[in-house]
Amino acid sequence: MSHDPRDEDAYIGADEGEEVFQNDEDQPMESDGEDDDQPMTYDEQITFQNDSAAHFDSHSDSVFCVAQHPVHNNIVITGAGDDTAYIFDSTPAQRPVLPQSYESNPQPRERESLKPLGKLDGHSDTVNAVAFTEPAGEYVVTAGLDGKLRAWRDSTPDKTGFAWDFVAEVQEVEEINWVAVCPYQQGSEEKRNVVALGANDGSAWVFRIDHTDSQPISIIQTFFQHTESCTAGAWTPDGNLLATVSEDGSFYVYDVFGAAAAAGISGSPGTNAVIGLTADDQRFAVEGGLYTIAISPGGGIAAVGGAEGHIRVIGLPRLAGAGPAAKGKGPGAQATSASTSGTIVAALQAQSDGVETLSFSQPPLTILAAGSVDGSIALFDVAHRFAVRRHIKEAHEGSAVVKVEFLQSRAPVARGPGNASSQGRPWLLTSVGLDGVVRRWDARGGTTAAAQGQLQEWKGHMAAVENEDGEQAGGIMGFVQGFDGKRIVTAGDDGISLVFEEQ
Repeated sequence: MSHDPRDEDAYIGADEGEEVFQNDEDQPMESDGEDDDQPMTYDEQITFQNDSAAHFDSHSDSVFCVAQHPVHNNIVITGAGDDTAYIFDSTPAQRPVLPQSYESNPQPRERESLKPLGKLDGHSDTVNAVAFTEPAGEYVVTAGLDGKLRAWRDSTPDKTGFAWDFVAEVQEVEEINWVAVCPYQQGSEEKRNVVALGANDGSAWVFRIDHTDSQPISIIQTFFQHTESCTAGAWTPDGNLLATVSEDGSFYVYDVFGAAAAAGISGSPGTNAVIGLTADDQRFAVEGGLYTIAISPGGGIAAVGGAEGHIRVIGLPRLAGAGPAAKGKGPGAQATSASTSGTIVAALQAQSDGVETLSFSQPPLTILAAGSVDGSIALFDVAHRFAVRRHIKEAHEGSAVVKVEFLQSRAPVARGPGNASSQGRPWLLTSVGLDGVVRRWDARGGTTAAAQGQLQEWKGHMAAVENEDGEQAGGIMGFVQGFDGKRIVTAGDDGISLVFEEQ
């Protein structure tokens, strides 16, 4: 789709993304057919590789979500199908010298699991979303398929995240699909300890958590524009706008705190939506719905992904004086024009199956990464009209890509020792898939054409296999990697969280 380049997010650098990487054609595997479909004999040896430095195995069912403390990155929380969440310290007891396998050590000494700092229960169904609030991780929230949002408070005197007390719970919906923490900017106290969630009935909710209030979990806003399940949501970096997508193929951007209205930007009558696009607009329509969303570091554009590899890129309103990007201190500093806000900047389709995950790189790189159910990762050059910079077709060997994420830098808030910014390595992209493997990529290009930019991989989880019901079980459901990318903690469908450390 063509568009005026002046309408692009202003964080795009004209001199960025010059290099276009050519894809190698996939070559068929050679086979003489003699061993096809032959059962494995007892004498054949199976080697299991485990590259992890530590593990956490207190859950008794699949681990579906993981989140990381914003100040103390070693503190993580996981939620699982056993209706519980656990908080633990991901610091390994000791670094292994070499990955262990059956071949190298037929009888290895069993490694002890990391110990939980707290068990957060009270749900009656799967915990499928967890999060620490900003700016200091004072609260942690768990959300479940039972529709409950439950909050705990850090009760340690020095706020190190090692002890948690239950605060309160609310239940406004039947099932919760996701939780997103509102970014905090210095001085924006209305955004402190605020979270948003999306539900299976299409609604989106914004809550503030304050244990000193008579209503510790209070409703700030509610939105009911979607007609089917609200599948994903994301805040703009300044925390002013909340964008959501749905199975009905609609996309809405909400003015949560009134900053858009104060700037003279009007929304749909009777709603707080400053942008609303639905499948009724054939240019925007994605048959099969939308399932993921990412917003650029400058806050000027949003990318939404859905069925059959479709991606739509939409211009967002820029609010004067709303955070560092609007003040000329970050990428995308200029205000988005009225004609660009709400318009479809690009329509992309490089992959053959649903887009499950999207991530924008940090400046000075200008790349959008998309992970698909077809097992591939596509890198789009935002600076050059979203041209395909690279398509890694076998990124996860035919298994669905569950999450991709560039190293993320954040607004300057107090952080614990060793929690460095990603500014030094914005090209690092991490991905996980249903093959049970964590991979690290260099988005600038590969050391060899065959590698497609792969720098490292870590194994240890079981790959997904089809169960008796015809459903896949196994693989990795999510991960966190801090702000320096030195340590990755996973959520495994095999019920285990693994800790991998960069060598």
